Amino acid sequence: MQALINAQAAGELGCGQIVCVISSKPGVFALERAQKAGIPYCVIDKKQYSPGAFDMALLDKLQSCDAQLVVLAGFLPIIGKPLIEHYPGRIINVHPSLIPAFCGTGFYGLKVHRAALEKGVKVSGATVHMVNEIPDGGEIILQKAVEVLEGDNPETLQQRIMEQAEWEILPKAVAMLCKKISEGIL
Repeated sequence: MQALINAQAAGELGCGQIVCVISSKPGVFALERAQKAGIPYCVIDKKQYSPGAFDMALLDKLQSCDAQLVVLAGFLPIIGKPLIEHYPGRIINVHPSLIPAFCGTGFYGLKVHRAALEKGVKVSGATVHMVNEIPDGGEIILQKAVEVLEGDNPETLQQRIMEQAEWEILPKAVAMLCKKISEGIL
């Protein structure tokens, strides 16, 4: 989230602008970051909704903000069909691995990095991809590799991948897609 806020402040999102930050649970740090940056924010608590009603609440909020692109950054709930159909090719996610490795249902957060270390990979990284109905199954937009170092643990690998990959490629992907949207290509 902070990488996008910083990119917006530096004019690096091109015509893109963060119009709202939505969290699926209260108390997350992204809400505090949004507040400090003067960005509207809200919580749509997944626990308070049935799956279909949760998607409709998200859709209502996104429409009320006139969102043109939906960026899932640390947003764990699986997005349902109504939202995907309303924003075709306009929902992206950042995943902390080089897809197709260590992705799909159950692969999020430290679980991804733990699996990478258990497998003994020498390179991991991050991927920004389109969201479709298959978890982490959408078209790859950008990827960046990060070396796995001897002595890494899931926490150190996670931090390095965020700093060296996620925080770099997510703003770039957003800027690319916002440009396509403004040109009527997407």
